[in-house]
Amino acid sequence: MIPAIFGCAGPSLTEEERAFFAKVKPAGFIIFKRNVEDPDQLSALIKDLKQTVGRHKVPILVDQEGGRVQRLSEPYWRKYPPMTVFGDMAQKDPTLAASALRLNTRLIADDLRRVGINVDCLPVLDVRQGDADPIIGDRAFSNDPGLVAAMGRIVVDALMEGGVLPVIKHLPGHGRARADSHLELPVVDASVAEMDDTDFVPFKAIADAPFGMTAHIKYTDIDPKQCATLSRVVIGRIIRMKMGFTGLLMSDDLSMKALEGTFEDRTRGAFAAGCDLVLHCNGDMDEMRSIASACHVASGKLEKRLATLISDADRASRPDREDLRRRYDALMEKF
Repeated sequence: MIPAIFGCAGPSLTEEERAFFAKVKPAGFIIFKRNVEDPDQLSALIKDLKQTVGRHKVPILVDQEGGRVQRLSEPYWRKYPPMTVFGDMAQKDPTLAASALRLNTRLIADDLRRVGINVDCLPVLDVRQGDADPIIGDRAFSNDPGLVAAMGRIVVDALMEGGVLPVIKHLPGHGRARADSHLELPVVDASVAEMDDTDFVPFKAIADAPFGMTAHIKYTDIDPKQCATLSRVVIGRIIRMKMGFTGLLMSDDLSMKALEGTFEDRTRGAFAAGCDLVLHCNGDMDEMRSIASACHVASGKLEKRLATLISDADRASRPDREDLRRRYDALMEKF
């Protein structure tokens, strides 16, 4: 097994993909809209992905946030609101917001679990800033760090109750970025002291999450040379020590334009900085081959930890979905 998470190009595996995955045995896979047609097709694809690597306990990831970022959508899956809706709701009625967010997240978890997805790249713990690029925007709960932390905890707990593992993102905080890291490298010049009182607060509060995802952002007061994904200083001193994050740390997508250099360089740089896993999303075979060539063989400790996390998630009880839906709809009508 290599410590990489890969995507595939379409709704079913090509023979080339099948052979490649069987050879390199990535740690897990990530699903995008291009891979989704309907529930039966998606379940079959996920089953095929697991078969290629010969393991049942395989992390299958998706970005299912609601709002602009929802890979499983209508007509087969409910359209969920962006997280800022619950942050706004909390300003008026915190109790209603907490209940609605928990039910919303339990429904998302049930959607995912029914098709075989066991990891959701949620919650977004970035603290929204008014002058930032809109790439985060309404994906964030609020500009209040304490509220982001409280609502993030609800999401983490509700996903795990529903048998889906959460990924907190984007460490150590994407809320100040004035550029979209999909397109270019954002640079944040705020001091560590300033970020410690704002950006870092939600991540420190939920440092026990099973997975975290790095930000492709350069924080000049921490490391003026490297972005977080490639920085031993950011990962070691800030994410691991100051924030106390104890989970498995994955890079954001290595194909994003915030990063420079070859895919081999990006991969080696992420591991050297302290990432446990690297993520590649677009399904491009040449890029995946380059990443695989730069990966080391995953340790038995990592493989065992992943299997244990998934086994624990699998033991979660199945909810009464209709009851969840009735209760959720009733609460949302009050807002």
